[in-house]
Amino acid sequence: MRLVFFGTPAFAVPTLDRLAGAAEHEVVAVVSQPDRPRGRGRSVQPSPVSAAAVRRGLHLLRPERVGAPEVALALRAAAPDLGVVVAFGQFLPRHVRELPRRGYLVNAHASALPRHRGAAPIARAILAGDSETGISVMRVEREMDAGPVALIRTTAIAPDENAGELTDRLALLAADAIAETLSRIADDSVHWSEQDASRATLAPKIAPGDQEIDWAESAAAIARRVRALAPTPAAHTARDGELLRILAARAEPGPSDRPAGVIRARSGEPLRVATGDGWLCPERVQRAGGKPLDIAAYLRGRPISDGDRLGAQRGAAPSHNL
Repeated sequence: MRLVFFGTPAFAVPTLDRLAGAAEHEVVAVVSQPDRPRGRGRSVQPSPVSAAAVRRGLHLLRPERVGAPEVALALRAAAPDLGVVVAFGQFLPRHVRELPRRGYLVNAHASALPRHRGAAPIARAILAGDSETGISVMRVEREMDAGPVALIRTTAIAPDENAGELTDRLALLAADAIAETLSRIADDSVHWSEQDASRATLAPKIAPGDQEIDWAESAAAIARRVRALAPTPAAHTARDGELLRILAARAEPGPSDRPAGVIRARSGEPLRVATGDGWLCPERVQRAGGKPLDIAAYLRGRPISDGDRLGAQRGAAPSHNL
């Protein structure tokens, strides 16, 4: 089939590479977000999908609005049979969804639908304590992630796996799932199943409030938050008026003998922070303006005393300069 591919972040690149390298299909156009300021230097750079398309010499569109008339004209000229969407990042209007010869687009969504519809399914799955997640290939409709599903492939979430690691695994699973679905579409063996809307849960975009650690939560819940937001945007707390990002941590069960947020620092023992239930042991952190460090390296430069407290204090406004 002749395919048009819609995608933007690194998560979508394995699927584009799989499709562009396959003999049975032809990627006739790639649509990605415009070049944006990226990285610490904020220099204007192409999206990972744009860079991959350029590297492969594919016809590339980078519109500010995918619904613009000139985009439809360019896609019609490419004459695609089908569209494939992986983490594109813009709403796809009806005239774009129905433009391919087969009349629809398929999307690889990073959850086992109808669970975790929305922009942040990977982080939300870890935050919720789910034991597994997956990739769902569905038809794109107006309502977000609500279209009929052709295929779901599940995978276990490891107890210590963070969002970055899980994202990398799911990106490869998405490439496999899309390839299998396209084969079924090409030979007319695909079967579409409507989602049970009564079982749907939402996975909204991570907001600043999701990043702040509430030490009154249990250690297990805080450890999940750390994993769900690592390596970026990262869970954070306040220390001495500035933000401290916690990139890796483990929970120790059992009651703590200190108020939530108070540190236990004893010679020969791991650093522990009291929580609402148990202790959190930070393992990798990053201070404002600094680089990620193992906790031992961080403490050599910025020692923490027994009884110190983490978390914003009343009347204090921690710096957000990261």
